[in-house]
Amino acid sequence: MEEKDSMGKVLVADPLSQEGLEVLNQAKDLTVDIKTGLKEEEIVSIIGEYHGLIVRSETKVTAKIIDAATNLQVIGRAGVGVDNINVDAATKKGIVVMNAPSGNTVSTAEHTLAMMLALSRNIPLADASMKREEWDRKRFKGVELAGKTLGIVGLGRIGSYVAKLALAFNMKVIVYDPFVSMDKAKRIGVELVTLDEIYRSSDYITFHTPLSEKTTHMVSEHEFKMMKPGIRIINCARGGIIDEEALFKAIEEGKVAGCALDVYEHEPPRDNPLIRLDRVVCVPHLGASTIEAQINVGVEIAEQMVDALRGGPLRNAVNIRQVEPEVLQEISPYLDLVERIGRLHVQLQEGQIEKVELRVAGEIASYETTPFTTAFLKGMLGEVLGEGMVNYVNAPFIAKERGIEVDESKESEDEDFANLVSVKVKTDCAEREIEGSIFQKRGLRIVSIDGFRIDAIPYGDMLVISNVDKPGVVGKIGVILGDAQINIAGLQMGRSAIGGRQLIVLNLDQEVNREVLDRIVQEEEILKAKLVKLR
Repeated sequence: MEEKDSMGKVLVADPLSQEGLEVLNQAKDLTVDIKTGLKEEEIVSIIGEYHGLIVRSETKVTAKIIDAATNLQVIGRAGVGVDNINVDAATKKGIVVMNAPSGNTVSTAEHTLAMMLALSRNIPLADASMKREEWDRKRFKGVELAGKTLGIVGLGRIGSYVAKLALAFNMKVIVYDPFVSMDKAKRIGVELVTLDEIYRSSDYITFHTPLSEKTTHMVSEHEFKMMKPGIRIINCARGGIIDEEALFKAIEEGKVAGCALDVYEHEPPRDNPLIRLDRVVCVPHLGASTIEAQINVGVEIAEQMVDALRGGPLRNAVNIRQVEPEVLQEISPYLDLVERIGRLHVQLQEGQIEKVELRVAGEIASYETTPFTTAFLKGMLGEVLGEGMVNYVNAPFIAKERGIEVDESKESEDEDFANLVSVKVKTDCAEREIEGSIFQKRGLRIVSIDGFRIDAIPYGDMLVISNVDKPGVVGKIGVILGDAQINIAGLQMGRSAIGGRQLIVLNLDQEVNREVLDRIVQEEEILKAKLVKLR
């Protein structure tokens, strides 16, 4: 390779499209080495000389590799997820991690429609029959898409494009996505509904949401029981969203007419009974496997790598807060607090989010409010969309894209706290305000929820209960949790007036399951109870 006056070296460790390689090679100040198929020890032995590293899904960028990367500044993933990169280790070492989230949008959306059509018209079975030299037209009678109701879970880039394609097939499209405004839904031509309504009303359901703690097995036996007989399921998003054992049972019982799967809980899906069923269309994770998608993600990550190593904008960085280092050191604990408030908000949320109002007061009001707002949006959006999908760079853009209005304000002082962060979220049916502060000796605290004064630690498994203030309520809750062997680590209460409404916030040592929650809600004094998880 011809020597360059190089200001950086880039290692391409996984196959990248030729168009992406051309972007890198045209950057005359970069030296590019293509070394694919390397084992961890081989990468460890050479990574010290590189400033940039580009991978896809094959190479695992481990803590050991990052520890050996003495000059590494940027790791780029040519694709959406970053689960094969140890982001925490990279962040601790000051290495930027970025991905290419938009390059496969069209390919995955078209693939979803192709799977729906194949499922509806029995294409795989009919094709296999023809190859056996059979002619059995009656056996493969299908159904039309036109006039059917498609339920879409997740209206991000891919979900929105699927909606557009489905509308062209004259389908009725209903959508569940807590981060999409009514105005945006109307512009697209879809109807926003609850998740339960998706399950009850859809003829087809397709999922376009990341895999997270909240979305793992979001469809199981309970959800299948809610669905219409003859429902058809499509999953081109992530394996694990659907409980595969429950899906198999629902197909065998005839509740589910068929499903189309591109992704699986374990890949490749060895000994998976689903793939042997006639009513299951299955392919080996091909959503982004088009010539165009591979070109797009390759070019996207290459352009981002060049910009980053030249000191330009850090597009689609998943771990970088855009704040001066000295400022970041001062406000970092508050960014952590605000991000947790965002995650708390969305888990307590009711309705479609329309507006966010963030206010900072006290000494921290001397800083720009944008980092606080960005941290809140990252926490709120990332809780449902997945942390790998939302970062400090793209969080404001995603909020704007989904029609969420954001207002910021600041005050020089607060009458009760030296520093206070307050965030009010307005939805189409409710309004909630959560306030937080940092106590010098006791750390992060939630100090108010909807005007109820508390002193709660925003961490771990939490139970937030709204109830009528009567004697014995806490005792009843304690008995139910005790029967389930769930220990109470902390308890905070606030009330409007004696005998009025009360708010109870519990920190728990163990997770509360649905059965325990149902027992609590059944108590006559309990108005609402929500489970919250804050890592």
